[in-house]
Amino acid sequence: MNERLQGRGMTSSRTRGRMIDRLREQGITNASVLAVIGDTPRHIFVDEALASRSYEDTALPIGHNQTISQPYIVARMTELLLENGPLSKVLEIGTGCGYQTAILAPLVDKVYSVERIAPLLKKAKNNLWDLKLKNISYQHSDGGWGWPEQAPFDGILVAAAPVEIPETLLEQLAVGGVMLIPIGGDKQELHKVTRTETGYEDEILEPVSFVPFLSGRG
Repeated sequence: MNERLQGRGMTSSRTRGRMIDRLREQGITNASVLAVIGDTPRHIFVDEALASRSYEDTALPIGHNQTISQPYIVARMTELLLENGPLSKVLEIGTGCGYQTAILAPLVDKVYSVERIAPLLKKAKNNLWDLKLKNISYQHSDGGWGWPEQAPFDGILVAAAPVEIPETLLEQLAVGGVMLIPIGGDKQELHKVTRTETGYEDEILEPVSFVPFLSGRG
């Protein structure tokens, strides 16, 4: 691993190890999720000026009024998505800088990631290419449209908060599939939606804070 990926000082593997200890204390138990987060250099996904803060349990700005989610929420959503076992096809809405994508990719067969902001998508592709993650397809598109050509999906993970669950995304969820999505305006809650043979089960999990879910492409 080259020095940029390996990190040093506040971005070193020792610092990552402390982050993993903290995630365990916060209740994350999935060993595979913890291993991938521990192996993934979060510092490459933020600007160099913020690299020393990259393993703090906080969201950080990545430009274009977007953020990289805090490690806890990335771990929590990934763990919940994989709760019932390995997944084949996962749709990610909001590629952002690619960090959540980098955690998902080693844990599922294929990630389909949609991002509405072109410069962010370009940056994410470069980051993920550097990590040699090649089971990812990308689309520059409005996240509310999902990716109908590749549906249905075993899992859907949404990294921005609409005021209500988009019907289009529900339709692209396979029977038995799970969607993790923050819902709300000033006050947001994380929802776990499971598609059944007869409809959808919606479970509200915990308070969260995400950027708003916007339409269009930028």
